[in-house]
Amino acid sequence: MVTLLFLATAAVSCGGPGAAAPRDGASESAGGRQDARSTGPEHPGRPSGPPPPEKVRADELAAVPVLMYHQIVEKPSSVYDRTPEDFRAELERLAREKYVPVTAADYAAGRIDIPAGTHPVVLTFDDATDSQLRLGADGEPAEDCAVGILRDVAREHPRFKARATFFVNDGAFAATGQKKALAWLHEHGFEIGNHTLDHVSLAEGGAGEARRQIAEEQESVERDVPEAHVTSLALPFGIQPDPASAALSGSAGGTAYENRGVYLVGAGPAPSPYAESFDPEGIPRIRSAPAEGPEARYSSAHWLSQLADGTVARYTSDGDPDRVSYPKGTRTEPGGVKEGELRPY
Repeated sequence: MVTLLFLATAAVSCGGPGAAAPRDGASESAGGRQDARSTGPEHPGRPSGPPPPEKVRADELAAVPVLMYHQIVEKPSSVYDRTPEDFRAELERLAREKYVPVTAADYAAGRIDIPAGTHPVVLTFDDATDSQLRLGADGEPAEDCAVGILRDVAREHPRFKARATFFVNDGAFAATGQKKALAWLHEHGFEIGNHTLDHVSLAEGGAGEARRQIAEEQESVERDVPEAHVTSLALPFGIQPDPASAALSGSAGGTAYENRGVYLVGAGPAPSPYAESFDPEGIPRIRSAPAEGPEARYSSAHWLSQLADGTVARYTSDGDPDRVSYPKGTRTEPGGVKEGELRPY
């Protein structure tokens, strides 16, 4: 694995580069075990060794789409909602365009181990709604909830894995029950992230209240799923606390937290975790939305097209998790990576 240099000063300074070194056992998904229903090798069709980076036009300093979802419902009532049909269509597009889902934790820590020539995408879900995960009497996700659709698309496209990060509040997944739902997600390889206890703006109430909101939600998750390690936080409304570093690390009521990535609400692709511009205190996300309407320029349809046609340089893997490959002359500067792990070509 590429080792991202973790400097304590960088991790708590606003706007500075920095990322966490991979934890022990980095080859395992941050969300837990591999999905028991996934079959086949980790990288179907991967040869014994990756091809030369220039052959696949690898660029591991380029941008990564971190997509943001809320409700998946037949009758959207907000610009943040998608229909099940639209959600499936977007996943199918990602699969066709050679994207491979990774969790937010793995992205932020630089644990991006995907086949050569493919692109990472981070699928994130806010608010822990029943439309995202709803377990039936058989213990399986309903076919029309987000997890059910995602797993179905993954079965149809083996390289497109059922991986995602769920940013949860207290009382998550009411129809199933928080403890049962969170345990299922962890058991099936999904990441459980923090979205604060009460979904309040962290700019209100001061740094002490922000730390309490984060710490108590982490405690709630880890009480229900002791094996879970919560290291990703999505800011309610995308609003940072003051200071912003309070979202990364702190403690309250005897519970300490250390997040490797803090996620905003918008409004474009995120930098590579190996880029100097990567800032763990404020990682941008892209709202899943169609390419029309007054805010179309912020939509996933818009940005995925920009990434596909090269208007925005897109992260393309070299297939070697121990190196960071990129074209010589790229405008993006590497950051936080050991010199011996860089491979310009």
